[in-house]
Amino acid sequence: MAKHHVALGIDIGGSGIKGAVVDLGKGEFTTKRKKILTPKPATPEAVIEVVAQLIDHFADKIDDKTAVGITVPAVVQHGVVLSAANIDPTWIEFEGEKALEKRLGRDVHLVNDADAAGYAELHYGAAMDENGLVILTTLGTGIGSAILYRNVLVPNSELGHLEIDGKDAEDEAASSVKDTLGLTYEEYVPRLQRYYSVVEALFSPDLFVVGGGISKDADQFLPKLKLRTPIIPATLENRAGIIGAARLAHEERGRHD
Repeated sequence: MAKHHVALGIDIGGSGIKGAVVDLGKGEFTTKRKKILTPKPATPEAVIEVVAQLIDHFADKIDDKTAVGITVPAVVQHGVVLSAANIDPTWIEFEGEKALEKRLGRDVHLVNDADAAGYAELHYGAAMDENGLVILTTLGTGIGSAILYRNVLVPNSELGHLEIDGKDAEDEAASSVKDTLGLTYEEYVPRLQRYYSVVEALFSPDLFVVGGGISKDADQFLPKLKLRTPIIPATLENRAGIIGAARLAHEERGRHD
């Protein structure tokens, strides 16, 4: 396969930094996924060195024209990181894209991790058949979100931080809350119902897609939610961030070529 039909995706997470080369036609890995543990503390300098190791690992599978997309668990505006979830607070206000490009000697595209996951689900996963407004949420340590409309990503939505009943939504409805409080799914569902009802009222989406590790148990809670909007589990699992980052980077490169 010509290398310009592939892109490299790298997903920076709280516990691991993972990468793979992605076939952009199929949305599948063309290599084995490589994972390196996230350094402690996860400062920009330390994380960038791990990213450089991953680039080296895939050096024989990519060339100078191969797009590289990198996710980070944070708000990213024009390459600048504006928040820090599960990474070191020194990322805040850090010019991440520029620093990565300087260290790696190549163009990269830095994107929020939930946005990347949503974009992957839109093109290759659960939302492939939906042309209207899609909202992806990831239920995990917090609640990530991605808003997608007719193939356009509205970045950095942060719907996990909606204030609902005077509280930050993810403090009430993230899957980590279920685990911390030892809730059964029956006890957890009312928290999700309140959250998704508010998001539905604000956006009237055509489809909700629910990702995060808990989505593998989707049959235990999604059918119990009473919403007008169809709500379905994500299908790409932990591959979504890598695949979405690769696709977004490829499209961004195309706009500048």
